[in-house]
Amino acid sequence: MGYFGNHLATLVTGVFAAVLTGLWPYFVDFAPILNFVFIMAVPITWFLTFTCWISQKSADYMHKHTPSHSEKKSLSNTQTIESVSTGNQVSLSDIKKIQDELSLELNNVKESVKLKDSEIERLNQEISNLQTLVQIESLKTELANLKMLASDRKTKSK
Repeated sequence: MGYFGNHLATLVTGVFAAVLTGLWPYFVDFAPILNFVFIMAVPITWFLTFTCWISQKSADYMHKHTPSHSEKKSLSNTQTIESVSTGNQVSLSDIKKIQDELSLELNNVKESVKLKDSEIERLNQEISNLQTLVQIESLKTELANLKMLASDRKTKSK
C-alpha cells in the first residue's frame, strides 16, 4: 500500500500549501507583487492538495474491487470459478477445454480467410488476363479497320 496509504503526494502538496499559507502574513508588507504571488499560489496549492486527495481516493476505490495477488493465487488453487449471475461453478479444466475449442475454431477461420484471399488473388489475375485479351481484341479490330481504310484508298486512287 505504500507510505501514508499512498497519500504521499497529497501530504507533500498539503504541507507546501500550509507553509505558503503560514508565510503569507509575514510577506504582505514587503511588496505588492509578493502579495499577488501569494494570492495566486495559496489557493492553487490547496486546490492541488484536494485534487491529489480525491484522485487517490478514486484509485483506492477502484482497486478495492479488483482481486489482489493473494486473492488471485487462492483462486487458482481452488480450480473453480463461481459465476456471480447464475451461481454455477466452472472448473479451470472446463475453461481450458473451451479455450482450446475456440482457438481451434479461430485457426479454422484463419485458414478459410487464407483460402478466400488466394481465391480473390486468382480472380484478380483472371480479370487482369481478361482485360489484356479485350485490349488485344480491340487492337485487332482497329488494325482490321485501318487495313480496310488503306485498301479503300488504294482502290479510289487507281
